[in-house]
Amino acid sequence: MISGNTYRQPVLDALDRVALRVPLRRLGVIGEPARPLPSDTAEVGRLLSDEGFAAQISDLARSLGRDPGAVHAEAAGYLREMGATHTPRATADWGRMSAWLARAHDLVVDPEQLRRLRELDRTQTLLFPFSHRSYLDGITVPAAVSTNGMSPAFVLAGANLDVFPFNALLRRSGFVYVRRSTTDLPVYRLALRCYLAELIRNRRNLCWSIEGGRTRTGKLRPPTYGVLRYALDALDADPGARAMIVPVSIVYEQLHEVGRMTDEARGVRKSPEDLRWLWQFGRSQRERFGRAYLELGEPIPLRDRTAEFRAADPGGAHLVERLALVACHGINQATPVTTTAVVCLALLAADRALTLDEVQSTITPLARYLSLRGRRVAGAANLTDRATLCRALDDLARSGVLTGYDGGTDAVWRIAAGQHLVAAFYRNTAVHLLIGRAIGELCLVTAGENGDQGLPAAGHEALRLRDLLKFDFFFPSRHVFAAEMAAELALADPSQAEAVHEFTAEQARQWLRQSRPLVAHLVLRPFLDAYHVVADRLVTSPAGERFDEEHFLGECLRVGRQWALQKRLASEESVSLELFKPALRLARHRGLVADTAPGVDKRRAAFLEEIRDAVRRVGVIAALAEGSTS
Repeated sequence: MISGNTYRQPVLDALDRVALRVPLRRLGVIGEPARPLPSDTAEVGRLLSDEGFAAQISDLARSLGRDPGAVHAEAAGYLREMGATHTPRATADWGRMSAWLARAHDLVVDPEQLRRLRELDRTQTLLFPFSHRSYLDGITVPAAVSTNGMSPAFVLAGANLDVFPFNALLRRSGFVYVRRSTTDLPVYRLALRCYLAELIRNRRNLCWSIEGGRTRTGKLRPPTYGVLRYALDALDADPGARAMIVPVSIVYEQLHEVGRMTDEARGVRKSPEDLRWLWQFGRSQRERFGRAYLELGEPIPLRDRTAEFRAADPGGAHLVERLALVACHGINQATPVTTTAVVCLALLAADRALTLDEVQSTITPLARYLSLRGRRVAGAANLTDRATLCRALDDLARSGVLTGYDGGTDAVWRIAAGQHLVAAFYRNTAVHLLIGRAIGELCLVTAGENGDQGLPAAGHEALRLRDLLKFDFFFPSRHVFAAEMAAELALADPSQAEAVHEFTAEQARQWLRQSRPLVAHLVLRPFLDAYHVVADRLVTSPAGERFDEEHFLGECLRVGRQWALQKRLASEESVSLELFKPALRLARHRGLVADTAPGVDKRRAAFLEEIRDAVRRVGVIAALAEGSTS
């Protein structure tokens, strides 16, 4: 929080120019005093007078060895901290403010998707877990809901965004500020669980980032489970309650804040969200940055899907995790491919300047593949149209992601210095659509290298890669995954679609020679190179010493920068904390981080060899792709 008046007058003068003095006056920042938010909103008031809530407080106080009255008073304080409501005046004022903040983009939403949701909204709570690539998501998603004939949604926002003077306005517009770290706050967790249950019981719609924070890589992060767990508790407590999960994807042609996020991925400290930050963020949106595409995934009946999972696993040990993965899979399935994503993919793959013809020739087989797989393209754009590609190249050059040169016989574009992570962010918005194809290609390399054992080797390789990458990507069940692999191999040679369960090593090599596009080097190499750095540093990590994660990741950044300069990494985009952390999480999952574990040195060395072998096979695909291009 900024003290004093250092930024007060410049901010107010600028906001006045965009007709926002009215909401500020109502907040009491200027002119008349603010109208205070009622201490007890409807849900908070009901909870504080509810006997069931009082009983839960008493039980918790008993387990903590504390006075029930003191625990009740603490819970009441937390409820009032998170309590939110919708008032017509605040909602209108926030609509004006949010339009100013989001003015850099034109929002595109499918009206038919909204029409179907309006019907569901009449009978049950709608839960909107959304992908989180920008601060704008928490503005755009609830606005799309409330302005299209549905009940206004309550938005779960991080307490870090509880910024004066707009926090009071947002509380009256349905924003519920939630603390992120609650491990040592059992009373807070109970208050939040009961508050969300009360919202669901009263058929309020909820929006939240299922990732818990913005992605720094462009692809979906691992989900958080708290909100879904509390939603399940609410349904279990009230047999009549109904709720539907509606996965929401929002993807942008470009974003002003990507540069700052990629700096954080390189280890730069994140700036605090205060009044100066809000002013700077708002100012950055003055320049138009294309479209934002909001897509609503297939609705998931929460009670029905829960019953299905409980029937398969009566213990329900991983029920919430499975529901979260289903929701994330739904978000990925709803995410369209943008022209920006495929252009960045082509230029990152080449890592040199390309002409428009070269960009088009790289993208054309990819566009054909996406069409065969039924993948949606944002705005129904033609990914092979020269004018469309040229416009995307020029837009990226204008924003500094690319640099262009037109002083020779042909105009060329390449990734600008220091912008590889930014370009990778845009590419990664579509990378999940290609992960199956990439794994299928590596399986064919394995099959081609294993003679008569080609088919078993390919099957083993698919499952091994699925396990290797499970902390970076969302995969379906093994049965569904096997079917998807068969579909990918059939696309390699449609005439041999029936042979995918009995192919030979020679057929595998033939399929690789004739199959286009080849994408493993485009999709997997940045991640596997980052895994290589982590595995290498683990092998050299001293045995018997306490593992310091912050120091280890810092060493990975330093060594990664060295390897990038030496061209031991294909691209500097692999030098990222956001890529190192899932690799370290995998190593910890395999018991490779605890130095006291028996045989850890040998298992670390085996892990390093596994990664090196995967990188080598990706190199085989890269060589095949380069030979085809040549």
